[in-house]
Amino acid sequence: MLVGFATPESAELIATTLSEGDPTWAGPLAGVQLGLPVFHITEGPIKAQIPTDVYEAQVGLAEFAMDAAAIGKTLEGIRGRSAASPS
Repeated sequence: MLVGFATPESAELIATTLSEGDPTWAGPLAGVQLGLPVFHITEGPIKAQIPTDVYEAQVGLAEFAMDAAAIGKTLEGIRGRSAASPS
């Protein structure tokens, strides 16, 4: 799943929901483990697949305004946690 949220907190909530189930237990995905790996548009492996001119035109300014490193670290942790969990 590819996301583009602007804060580590929002990325964490949606990534946790899509991989492990709704952590708030308030929505239809409460307890439903979809096991989807979630990546942010600014993460290196994703960014490398997008032509530089397109990336800069569509994402560049937004990346400048967000803490992309913290978002990437947050999602790496969730992917690692989900990979360690039994399916």
